Amino acid sequence: MADGGFSRWSDALGPGVANALRGRNFEAYYCKTASEARDLALSLLPRGSSVTWGGSVTLNQIGLIDAVKEGGFRVVDRDAADTPERKAELSRQAFMCDSYLSSVNALSEDGQLVNIDGIGNRVAAITFGPKSVVIVAGMNKVCKTVGDAMARARGYAAPMNVQRLSQIMPVKTPCASTGSCADCRSEGCVCCYVETIRMSRVPGRIKVILVGEPLGY
Repeated sequence: MADGGFSRWSDALGPGVANALRGRNFEAYYCKTASEARDLALSLLPRGSSVTWGGSVTLNQIGLIDAVKEGGFRVVDRDAADTPERKAELSRQAFMCDSYLSSVNALSEDGQLVNIDGIGNRVAAITFGPKSVVIVAGMNKVCKTVGDAMARARGYAAPMNVQRLSQIMPVKTPCASTGSCADCRSEGCVCCYVETIRMSRVPGRIKVILVGEPLGY
């Protein structure tokens, strides 16, 4: 839950960032709360359509993944795979889904999105594949410039996600032990693919829901 200062800042800045996103062909919204954002995201998914998602703390925090699984959609869930080969197959099936859900690692006040990825499935799906992409991001991910957004993704979001992943699997990167990005080329590096989306080529294909609460990393 956001504190009063964060909420006031988000309410002041959020609508302007949403307007900047619209100027870059994104379909953009600002919601004050996570529950409003979850309900809005569900309304953007046609009933009975195929839906999948990339790894995201934010989507789980707001309850969107559970809502999709229970909502009458045709779900492609790569986390349900029982082998690495099956997981890779489901990741490729994501490109044929009607809708793809994700968050972002950072975005700039002028409406550019920054994502960082280990194997590239998430950045690739956002860029090209599914007919519709729905992105949910807490206002804590908004940065002044695209350079600041890149620094946030590399210097904060990636090490934080490595700390999360290291609880469930071995991660062989410097940031797993130090918590700080070393610009490494290590086995298991989560910063292999860095993506900046400065506009949506297909108007409205990428939908961005900004939330006036701190969410994810």
